[in-house]
Amino acid sequence: MLLKYFYDKQLAHASYMVGCQRTGEAIIIDPSRNVAQYVQAAAAEGLKITATTETHIHADFVSGSRELADTHGAKLYLSDEGDADWKYQYASQYDSQLLKNGDTIRVGRIKLEVLHTPGHTPESISFILTDEGGGANEPMGIFTGDFVFVGSIGRPDLLETAAGVVGSAEKGARQLYRSVDKFLFLPDHLQVWPAHGAGSACGKGLGAIPSSTVGYEKTI
Repeated sequence: MLLKYFYDKQLAHASYMVGCQRTGEAIIIDPSRNVAQYVQAAAAEGLKITATTETHIHADFVSGSRELADTHGAKLYLSDEGDADWKYQYASQYDSQLLKNGDTIRVGRIKLEVLHTPGHTPESISFILTDEGGGANEPMGIFTGDFVFVGSIGRPDLLETAAGVVGSAEKGARQLYRSVDKFLFLPDHLQVWPAHGAGSACGKGLGAIPSSTVGYEKTI
């Protein structure tokens, strides 16, 4: 398995490429608008980008998922959680799969299990990674998007304070509380790979290191 980290300092945005070297396939998680960086990195590793996915609908940057689908034929894996206001309207235009809690994405011998983690946004999902190509039958990490950051969690109030959706802050906070409760039952050894670092407005007091562990985040 190959895991590559990409970081945009201006947006404090992190995205990831996960590749299966056995089959030569790769998936991009929370891609930025600049898709050339993923294409170049995949080519350098002898991989083809066959899929792309998002942890949630992003309001602070333009996603590159549709461009990867248009120009490279990548399959879209998109959340189908949340109500009618939180659906990917363009999904039907592409080769896509809509995801619910407990669903699985497979890219070669890489398995990504979907965990619905609402709070920051209603349709937010996280991906629990298992490297079956390396012989593992237990997960090694979780892509948390804007749910859990290093040293912080996603803000549930932005829909109300920034977008004026009245009453959404309290509802989001309640959802986030239940999502954190799920997180507490995850194995301590799991690495945590968030979608933002220090400086992002999506959380408060985010750490300036790229990753953490479930066990460490439980202590703070």
